[in-house]
Amino acid sequence: MAAGETVLDPEAVARLLGRPDRSGRLELLTPREREVLALIAEGRSNSAIAEKLVVTERAVEKHVSNIFWKLDLPTSSRDHRRVLAVLAWVQAAD
Repeated sequence: MAAGETVLDPEAVARLLGRPDRSGRLELLTPREREVLALIAEGRSNSAIAEKLVVTERAVEKHVSNIFWKLDLPTSSRDHRRVLAVLAWVQAAD
């Protein structure tokens, strides 16, 4: 914090602001995928999500994979797709 303000890494902010808007893509998610995404936003692991929804971990993995695909979040060594998916969800709520 500097002078009462939160300091963010300029490169991180630039990368976030430079990303394409995925909020419109949230409409592609099924109700169950939205539910899984909300639980991801709560910080839950796949096993915790499976327990909460009374499904298998494999089912959760499939939902998460579909979320990534629908939000156009390809595998990347530089990005954390779970975080990017949650950011798209939060931005859509604004």
